[in-house]
Amino acid sequence: MPELDAIRILKNERLSRYTFTKTGGPADLLAFPQTVAAVQTLVRYAQTHDLPLTVIGNASNLIVRDGGIRGLTVMLTEMAALTVTGHEVTAQAGARLIDTTEFAYRAGLSGLEFACGIPGSVGGAVFMNAGAYGGEVCDVLTTATVLTQDGQVVTYSNADMAFAYRHSLVQDNGAIVLSATFALTPADKLTIRTQMDALNAQRAAKQPLEYPSCGSVFKRPPDHYVGPMIQQAGLQGHVIGGAQISKKHAGFIVNIDHATATDYLRMIGYVQQNVFEQFGLHLEPEVRIIGAEA
Repeated sequence: MPELDAIRILKNERLSRYTFTKTGGPADLLAFPQTVAAVQTLVRYAQTHDLPLTVIGNASNLIVRDGGIRGLTVMLTEMAALTVTGHEVTAQAGARLIDTTEFAYRAGLSGLEFACGIPGSVGGAVFMNAGAYGGEVCDVLTTATVLTQDGQVVTYSNADMAFAYRHSLVQDNGAIVLSATFALTPADKLTIRTQMDALNAQRAAKQPLEYPSCGSVFKRPPDHYVGPMIQQAGLQGHVIGGAQISKKHAGFIVNIDHATATDYLRMIGYVQQNVFEQFGLHLEPEVRIIGAEA
């Protein structure tokens, strides 16, 4: 693979080393491009060799099945540059959202505070229109630069992205997010820091950050909150294999004892079935589930 010599590529690499749940089978090939040109090379290679192509962020809001991922998997974590121009911050897709919020704070720019504790990457956050504490990516994104399936680098406007709750255009058209630009507002740095610290304290108090997890597992149905429904259904603390419905926040499934992805998926199905039986609501996963069965 001479055209790939400049790109770090691992073979048969267990994705449990990268996922925030600490679960998941191996990727046939796992690549870490550092430039847009390298991403384009990988896409061309996959197309030329008829390889399935899977792009993941930093694997925080992700469950990879125990059979792993066939073909070529691309992680963009080594594309993490952050720049500021005027009142705008541009972040490459692999930048951690937490780092991006800290970067904005240091620049005295407000608007990303809501995301200060979201562990995902910028690319993943744009992909799923991530949000917390009343804010969403769509509130501040001005443009997203993407690589289309035919290999073109294109810049989408906020309107082009067709944002909705935990949804964006790139979920439908297969484009790869390369970077995003956020329009922010100058503000007093102490005020920004105070708000970020308060949100992080709130997150630490309510969420089971001491265990591996993929964050909030289910999308919130209109006019309902997932955690309280799971509690009312009597499911909190339930264990399947090494996976547990968190005793601290019922909207989380945590890895308490060498859980497998299959444990996670069985628990998701268990919660869905019980909540439907008791409330007549179908909970839709917010977490992205990919890969092959074991």
